[in-house]
Amino acid sequence: MTKSKSVKTADKVKTKNPLVNGSFNEKAARDVMSLIKEKGIKIIDLKFNDMPGLWQHFSIPATELKDMPDLTRSIWVDGIGFDGSSIRGFQKIQESDMIMIPDPSTAVIDPVCEVPTLSMICDIYDPLTRKAYTRDPRYIAKKAEKYLKETGIADTVYFGPEAEFFIFNSIRFDQTENSGYYFIDSNEADWNTGRDENPNLGYKIRFKEGYFPVPPHDSMQDLRSRIILKMIEAGINIEVHHHEVATAGQCEIDIKYNSLTKMADDLLLYKYIIKNMAKQNGMVATFMPKPLFADNGSGMHCHQSLWKNGKNIFFNKSGYALLS
Repeated sequence: MTKSKSVKTADKVKTKNPLVNGSFNEKAARDVMSLIKEKGIKIIDLKFNDMPGLWQHFSIPATELKDMPDLTRSIWVDGIGFDGSSIRGFQKIQESDMIMIPDPSTAVIDPVCEVPTLSMICDIYDPLTRKAYTRDPRYIAKKAEKYLKETGIADTVYFGPEAEFFIFNSIRFDQTENSGYYFIDSNEADWNTGRDENPNLGYKIRFKEGYFPVPPHDSMQDLRSRIILKMIEAGINIEVHHHEVATAGQCEIDIKYNSLTKMADDLLLYKYIIKNMAKQNGMVATFMPKPLFADNGSGMHCHQSLWKNGKNIFFNKSGYALLS
């Protein structure tokens, strides 16, 4: 991990610091520091997106963000260095140094860590130009929102994804010189109707009959409820959760719509919570599109709308199907 060079003058921060996409939000940073003290936070976890859309992270002790009288000479402005060549799609080995700067508006108490941890999403910067890194997916999302406003067509775009996923009891896979296989199992799967479970109670979901059954067939009810409570605790607005069409623990949890970058942040946090809660319960969650043969796969319907001056420009009261 490499250390970044300091920004030496407060003037750069108070006006247009290229490291922070505009004026430095000192109040938001100090609010985060107050939260660290108030909640007894021990660890700060800094996350960012790689090119394929997965979170990467590292952690620092919370003492690194305590008692900073001059925030212009801190990680809020200087950032923290990391090896960009080790992140898929980022940098070549000869130009590996990158900088990540936490966005205080994304601060949330990590809902799955045992040690009191504050999580923040970071933006990536080039250490030489001190400008936002063009391959940072989060920066690309921000640019898209900015471009939309510049077109004059709309000033806001909302996205409301409906992500589907499976929660399995076991996954085994291997690929060797002389063999290759994968094996998936689920306690509620139709293929386990004849398994000796001491006793087998028979509450299995048949293929393509998993949409909306109540417990005991829906064996994921309590786990999904615990998951959404963690999401709500982390600031994600939830609309509904239910079992999906496929057997073997296919689920859906719907998030309330939000603007592009905020929704992208929320969706990564959503996946993070689901995967960790599944693991903590001795199971494994996957968002793979088609893990099972002969049953429904998982998709992500995505509702979207364009708004201008607080009005939905997709809507027309006199248009066909109320569309503009």
